[in-house]
Amino acid sequence: MHVLIVDDEPLAREELSYLVEQHKQVKTIATAESVDEAMSQIMDEKPDVIFLDIQLMGETGFDLAEKLVKLKKSPYLIFATAFNHYGVEAFSVNARDYILKPFEEKKILLALDKAVGELDSKEPESSVQQTVDAIPVYVEDRIFLIDPAEIYAVSVEGRILTIVTKDKQYEMTGTLNHLSGKLPSQLFFKTHRSFMINLTKIKEIQPWFNHTLQVTLLNDLKVPISRSYMKNFKEKIGLD
Repeated sequence: MHVLIVDDEPLAREELSYLVEQHKQVKTIATAESVDEAMSQIMDEKPDVIFLDIQLMGETGFDLAEKLVKLKKSPYLIFATAFNHYGVEAFSVNARDYILKPFEEKKILLALDKAVGELDSKEPESSVQQTVDAIPVYVEDRIFLIDPAEIYAVSVEGRILTIVTKDKQYEMTGTLNHLSGKLPSQLFFKTHRSFMINLTKIKEIQPWFNHTLQVTLLNDLKVPISRSYMKNFKEKIGLD
């Protein structure tokens, strides 16, 4: 596995390089301190994994992330930053993980384990993708094709799924697990065993009962985060 570390602070690059080097699957480590230097490394070396800081010299990591999204085969992206409030935005540019400074070896190695697992499980580019471009929703005698990016939330009651978009709701028969397998895992998160939200549609997060949280989506739908999903939710959006 080939890793690229993008950070404008020499000490941070050195520390992260040392921690990444401890993973047995890592073969090479390259570093860059700017978006242009990183893009040059990406085009020449084609790294498998990128650790990306958010605040770069006169730039942001999102400038680079937006370029990566346009690549035919983009690297596995991990944000590594001191800022804990960009988690939702990070996942909107296809980040797979979000790690906060100061770095802990255990979290770095765990992130790399996840990267190895996902990279190993990827099918060849010529094969059929596991996630679909549009979700077919059957309503009476009509079929609607819904772009996953337009989905705000999904809930299930019994065998009835309700798919919520900005201003509409669609009902279909199925299970939440089956539908979630068709949606981009980096964008959708289960807040409850019967509810799932699109992380890019979060407008506000508030404290809720019993030390839990309540999320308000851009369409003003309010969704509580179940206690059993709290830890994973905080890790997912960088609220550690």
